[in-house]
Order: sequence, then C-alpha cells, then structure tokens
Amino acid sequence: MNRDLTVDDLLFAGIALASGLLAAFALRVLLRWLGGHADRTRWSGDDVIVHALRAVVPWAAVVGGVAGAAAVLPLTRTVQHTTNQVLTVLLIFVATVSAARVVAGLVRTVTQSRSGVAGSATIFVNITRILVLAIGFLVVLQTLGISIAPLLTALGVGGLAVALALQDTLANLFAGIHILASKTVQPGDYIKLSSGEEGYVEDINWRQTTIRNLSNNLIVLPNGQLAQANMTNFMRPEEQLTILVQVGVAYDSDLEHVERVTNEVIAETMTEVEGAVPDHEPIIRFHTFGDSRIGFTVILGVGEFSDQYRIKHEFIKRLHKRYRAEGIRIPAPARTVALQQGSVGIPQQRTGEIEPGGLSPARFD
Repeated sequence: MNRDLTVDDLLFAGIALASGLLAAFALRVLLRWLGGHADRTRWSGDDVIVHALRAVVPWAAVVGGVAGAAAVLPLTRTVQHTTNQVLTVLLIFVATVSAARVVAGLVRTVTQSRSGVAGSATIFVNITRILVLAIGFLVVLQTLGISIAPLLTALGVGGLAVALALQDTLANLFAGIHILASKTVQPGDYIKLSSGEEGYVEDINWRQTTIRNLSNNLIVLPNGQLAQANMTNFMRPEEQLTILVQVGVAYDSDLEHVERVTNEVIAETMTEVEGAVPDHEPIIRFHTFGDSRIGFTVILGVGEFSDQYRIKHEFIKRLHKRYRAEGIRIPAPARTVALQQGSVGIPQQRTGEIEPGGLSPARFD
C-alpha cells in the first residue's frame, strides 16, 4: 500500500488485536472448565486432548488477532507477506507441538492402561512424537517455499549410511517394537529369563528394557537380548497362578484327619491373607512313601507372582501351629549308623526346618 498511516488504521488494528487477546482469554477459561469436567471422567485421554488444546487454541486466537491487525495496516506487500509467513510458521509450530503432545499422551494412556503394574512403553511414545514433529517441520519448509523433495532424497541416501553405522541400535529398536507388537511382554509383566534375571518390566524404550526385581533394583537389558532369550512370563495368559507347597507327616498319622485339618488351614489362609484367591479350589494330593514320612502336595491359588511368598509364609506358620495342636507329627529323618561290633540302629533326629518352598527335612552330616 502507498497510503499513509491514519488514526483509523491504528484504531482498527488495535480492535483486531484486542479481539484476538479477548478471544484467547475466553477460550482459555472455556478449556479450563472443560478440563475440570475431563478430570471427572474415567478415560484419561480427554485430559490429554484438553491439555493440548489449552496450549494451541489461545495462541491461535492471538495469531489471528495479529494477522487481522496487520491486514488493516497500510503495510507494503513485502512486509505483509513476511508478516503472514511468520505468523503462519508460528501457528504451525504451536499446532505441531500440541499435536505431538496429544498423540504421545494418547499412546502413553493406551500403554499404561494395559500394563498391570504402573509403567509405560516409551518406545511408541517417542516414535510417534518424532513422527509428528518431523511432519510439522516439513510443513513449515513447504510453507516457506522450500522444496522438500531434495531434502527427502538426501535423507534417504544418508539414512542408508546411518543404518549401517547403527546396526545394533536399529536391531534393538525393531526388537523392542516386535516385543510390544507381539504382546509377549508388556510393561508390568513379571518375567524370568533363562540367564537368571527376573522381575517386573518397568519400561521398554527404543534401545533397552528396564526390569525391577523384588529387591527394588533395576536390571537393564538390550531389547535384542530380551527378544532372543528363553523367558517365562508369569503374567500371561493371566496374572493368577498356582503354587505348590510340599508337606510330610508321620506314618502313624490318620490321613483323613490330616487332609481335613489341612483344608481348614487352607480356607483360613485364603480368606485372611492379602493376595490369595479364595475362589480357587485348593488341592491336596498324597504322592510319596518316604523314608520317614508320607509326602503330599498342597496346591494354592495366588493373585500374582509376588503374592506367593507372603501366602506360603502365612500358610506354613498356620499349618505348623495347627498340626502341633492336633497332635500331627512332622518327623525328622532317621539314619542308621554302623558300629564296629555290629550294626545298631541309632536314630539321629533334628528339628525340621521350614523353608520358603514348603515343609522340608533339615540337612545334617
């Protein structure tokens, strides 16, 4: 434009700018109200969406107000074009960052909702965030009139060299994607590897898997090593599992009485101990005529892997106390010692020790 700046131009520009600021304030209040309603819903995805909109929508209103003010001012064509490009780039940048937050937040919500114990698979979160930011960057270049075809060609050629230099990193990346896509391991699962490492899967990122063992220490494994290892997942196909407790009683015991007392202790333990599964039908099976006892196995149901230690602990204590009250003996092993002038049976007994795996005889020399 060739005309001079007038008071009316400044007035209209001020009105446009004030309208944009007022709209931004009103939209922010509205989105805060929507955020309060989103907090009361059961789905956490709406919280992510509203939080992202609170960042982009007010800025869009401000940019619109500035663009309206620039449109009514007598600016030259070059200045007007530059102003529009700057505002467009700013709006695309804010929208891209907000879109990346939304997509990454929704992916995190999905992974956390399927992880049993608190945890997140950041590999998907990071990949989606990078993809959205890359698309936004390409849109900005296209808006500025920069051709992206040569850039994509250079990235394709350079990507081959990078792939050759980062073979191990890319192998771990695709191994992590394969592990999560196949659903063999998810964050929150309790796993045990053939090499001995075991614990809860805390996170699977682009390079490594973090495992927290029961002593609250972290074990870090490359995704490729985890994908190739022989592994037991104690959370799949379901979290509930059964545990075996080995018990033995003396030969002079009334086995019907032993079974009845044991069932009563089982019922008491299943209803009172946290982590037990009262609906699981307990099983008692006599199986061995041992050297000094009749052995049997008690099969109990537990909610998840780490609950078994507490349940075994309580069950063995209560069973031992009840057996003593009922007069049911848990015999220690006897050994025959040969003397020089004949064989004399000398019973050597020691109080049986209670181990975490059940009631077992003590070892002695």
